Amino acid sequence: MRKLTIRNVCAWVTLVLASCAGQPEVEPMEKVIARGLDAATEQAVLMAEALENQEGRLPKSIKDGQLETSDCYWWCSGFFPGELWYLYEYTGRPELKKYAELYTQRLENVQYVTNNHDVGFMLYCSYGNGLRLTADEHYQKVLVQGARSLSTRYNPAVKAIRSWDFGDWQYPVIIDNMMNLELLTWAGRTTGDTLFTHIATTHAHTTLKNHFRPDYSSYHVVSYDTLSGQPEKKQTHQGYADDSAWARGQAWALYGYTMMARETGDEAFLNQARHIAAFLMNHPRMPEDKVPYWDFDTPDIPDAPRDASAAAVMASALIELSQLDKSDQASAYQAYAEDQLRSLTSPAYLAAKGTNCHFALMHSTGHFRAGSEVDAPLSYADYYYVEALMRLQKIYSSK
Repeated sequence: MRKLTIRNVCAWVTLVLASCAGQPEVEPMEKVIARGLDAATEQAVLMAEALENQEGRLPKSIKDGQLETSDCYWWCSGFFPGELWYLYEYTGRPELKKYAELYTQRLENVQYVTNNHDVGFMLYCSYGNGLRLTADEHYQKVLVQGARSLSTRYNPAVKAIRSWDFGDWQYPVIIDNMMNLELLTWAGRTTGDTLFTHIATTHAHTTLKNHFRPDYSSYHVVSYDTLSGQPEKKQTHQGYADDSAWARGQAWALYGYTMMARETGDEAFLNQARHIAAFLMNHPRMPEDKVPYWDFDTPDIPDAPRDASAAAVMASALIELSQLDKSDQASAYQAYAEDQLRSLTSPAYLAAKGTNCHFALMHSTGHFRAGSEVDAPLSYADYYYVEALMRLQKIYSSK
């Protein structure tokens, strides 16, 4: 029998009053959270079973109606193991721990990767969550080595971590790179080596200075002159245009500065997160269900593809921001994220069990300009969806 609490009584009274007033019944948020996590668990177990005997493979998306996988070196490789760790935390099921360990182990070699900036994504989502839940010393060693590898991409003249080694840019830094800094702040705290923390905070300040427009939208790519350290180009690679607001890029920015505010206590990072949140939450082209179009400035709105992954990243960031921000705006951040999660947990976005090649969410957009992963599931959409639900569940459980 469900425990009788003031919250439960209030929720019941609210539903009764809404019913008497002829208003549609609103599903309590606790039920939305549980329903979403249960659905994600069912799909993740089916995915884990499907790939268990495919050595080294990890889920990526759907291509031509079939499950598309990657090896450990694809930038998304850490998201499925990380999702499994979250779902193990949610359920306590040994089966999920077994799968989380199995798929995390498939990323072992990533700790030595120095040719891209995504090591933070790949390792901190997987090994980082594994360490948090198990205190496994081996996981810690992998993470520290990964932080060392990522640090090799830092240039003191530019004061930022290089993102890519391709293209005609001198020194490209993308807004996504903010997401990799948590590995470095963790490593600085864990090892006592302040260089890790210095690199992370300096990169965040450089990005804050050069990536944002007056309305607090972000460029996707800023390339730097390696001699002067000044920007030489401000462009896009995945957005509609150089000066457009690519939706997932804005979500990366919101998440990155919220995370850095938590990690450092720097008020400048918290203020930046507030500004980015205001840009997104008040955007006139945000759809009613709060799941963004792939780019806020694409001319084919309202017929443009949505990006559920951008909504999931944004919701997770807003939930954390609601806990960091002590202003009157905090409750609005949580309420907005709850609306997004209600949308993502509806049949419009949440796949039925056994469908969608066992991904939880439908209707994300990976790289529209390249015609890649358009209106498709993505492993990182599922990861941040589950993370957002877990963050929100902890808030409700603490009340």
